[in-house]
Amino acid sequence: MTGHVRRRGERSWELKFDAGTDALTGKRKTHYASFKGTKREAEIELAKLITLVQTGEHVDSSRATVTEFMDRWLRDWVAGNVSPKTAERWNDLARLHITPHIGAIPVQKLKAVHLSELYGKLLRGAADGRAGLAPRTVGHVHRALHRALGHAAQWGVTASNVAALVSPPRVASVELEILSAEQTQTLLAKLRGRALYLPVATALATGMRRGEILALRWKDVELDHSRLRVEQSLEQTRAGLRVKAPKTKFGRRTITLPPFLVSDLRAHWKAQQEQRLALGLGKAPADALVFANPDGLPRRPDGLTMEWGRARKPLGLKVSLHAFRHTHASALIASGMDILTISRRLGHSSPTITLSVYGHLFSNTDDRAAQIVQGAFSSGTD
Repeated sequence: MTGHVRRRGERSWELKFDAGTDALTGKRKTHYASFKGTKREAEIELAKLITLVQTGEHVDSSRATVTEFMDRWLRDWVAGNVSPKTAERWNDLARLHITPHIGAIPVQKLKAVHLSELYGKLLRGAADGRAGLAPRTVGHVHRALHRALGHAAQWGVTASNVAALVSPPRVASVELEILSAEQTQTLLAKLRGRALYLPVATALATGMRRGEILALRWKDVELDHSRLRVEQSLEQTRAGLRVKAPKTKFGRRTITLPPFLVSDLRAHWKAQQEQRLALGLGKAPADALVFANPDGLPRRPDGLTMEWGRARKPLGLKVSLHAFRHTHASALIASGMDILTISRRLGHSSPTITLSVYGHLFSNTDDRAAQIVQGAFSSGTD
């Protein structure tokens, strides 16, 4: 099978290729596709299309339905460019909420009104009485479609990204779950001595995420210097557990530890060594997990969440595990710590993200600003 690339404009190409013989007429079939990018990228795309024809997997982009395009996008782009957890989520969104409703529409004929109707239908729920989706979930559907249709436009399958013309449902702001100092002290006192105590104490003392805590290794902890390094995170998917690197370079960070946590971690290390020796496992290696199961294997993130769910009821608390990260950030803000230091400690890629989440916790310091200006310029106005 043959094909060639022809320039249509700046970074725009027409891909022409042989698509076999028509079973009814016996004539050769020629397909065309558009592509945006460099000539080399266009040649690679042409080779992929020819391979799909040869294996019987090719779908004419001019006739492809939303279902066919989403299947191709999930298989060819998502699988190799996002984390397994994100790929799993996008596959679920497509299977459950996108293709059942608009899957039969040719992707080139998909309009903004189709997406608007889809979001309304998902919010209302099914005619058989099944509840509608939360606005936040419909927002996830919108973002998945926006990414997929953005690629459709980039690859020349569609003229534009119609998802860019539609706004997702408005999500009501939710008050952050934050424990008071008294609640925090009571919580730690009641959990002390239980397996849940140290992960919770670490979350409150460092602001680390659940996956970061469960992926922490002893070689990442420097007790003599009262600090630890966040180097990786534990992610749980249907395929099992996997260790992944932080999303950005800012996620890999060093966190200074308060004295109480250093003391607790020392005691935990000693107890862990004694337990391993009793089980005949020997001394823990440097890359052993700090919060492992007795056999040294990782604790499942959802298992930790379930454990907290059972523990919080007798304590009269309804907050999630993530509330401990919010509580940590809140304490730092209340102390007057600068936003850049807080952002770095939390592993945010930018202080802007920290402000978008916690900005409302910063007290109004405009009166203080006026006092500073008065002090700076008063000598010249007397």
